[in-house]
Amino acid sequence: MREQTTDLRETVRQRYAAAAVKVTEGGTACCGPQPVEVDENFGSTLYAADERDTLPAEAVAASLGCGNPTAVAELREGERVLDLGSGGGIDVLLSARRVGPTGKAYGLDMTDEMLALALANAARAGATNVEFLKGTIETVPLPASTIDVVISNCVINLSVDKAAVFAETFRVLRPGGRIGVSDVVADDALTPEQRAERGDYVGCIAGALSFAEYRAGLEAAGFTDVEITPTHPVADGMHSALVRAVKPSVDDAPGDSAAATDACCGVTSCCTSDERTADPSTTVAEAKAASGCGCQN
Repeated sequence: MREQTTDLRETVRQRYAAAAVKVTEGGTACCGPQPVEVDENFGSTLYAADERDTLPAEAVAASLGCGNPTAVAELREGERVLDLGSGGGIDVLLSARRVGPTGKAYGLDMTDEMLALALANAARAGATNVEFLKGTIETVPLPASTIDVVISNCVINLSVDKAAVFAETFRVLRPGGRIGVSDVVADDALTPEQRAERGDYVGCIAGALSFAEYRAGLEAAGFTDVEITPTHPVADGMHSALVRAVKPSVDDAPGDSAAATDACCGVTSCCTSDERTADPSTTVAEAKAASGCGCQN
């Protein structure tokens, strides 16, 4: 099973590496980069023209998603955003514009070629409030409770361990944080074998969860207010969908005195070895001292 998982991940990596190389090589042509070949259900045409026009052509050409998560994430000034599977950086750059100079947009990708392309696109765009990280979406290299919004564009369906993705997403979100994801979702009546018949794994079809499986996975990770809204079909019984969910705030969690202490101190897992500040710019000691609450040793 582990060998199959490794093989699938490598297949996905190779596909996206090849896409990045194609765009990079196309950038040397007189007419600019050629978009990666996808059908009308995927790619940059799912973004409004005025959004595409504000970005480097290479970022637009490398778009392989099935939607526009930044359009539904309701990003606000000063927020910290994480894009899972950021590719050429189109959603990171759009998010950076929306959160402004007081916010920050992170992109996470496992493919060196895509990360290089994304860094070049950020430089072309003059974006200073972005950061690209190398890693997998099953193991996010960020501290707990440091992100306001997690977005993703047709990438979670490619994961070989979606439960780990949901758990990691929940971990890095601050209490009250939210997700706004575009993904491919299958009708509940379709079996995994029937989903596989409709397309290969790296083509975003075979690995898709059903509506019920997606909801159950998010709720098992701790999310509430789960909404999964289909937007357009991508194959028979398969849909591009917008997925929204919320990590409960401290006030919403089943409460006791420890929960009240968390709210007071601005610290998660208060008085345990897993303590983390809600504001990553401060230390645990500073947060507790500022709030005047207990358990300060």
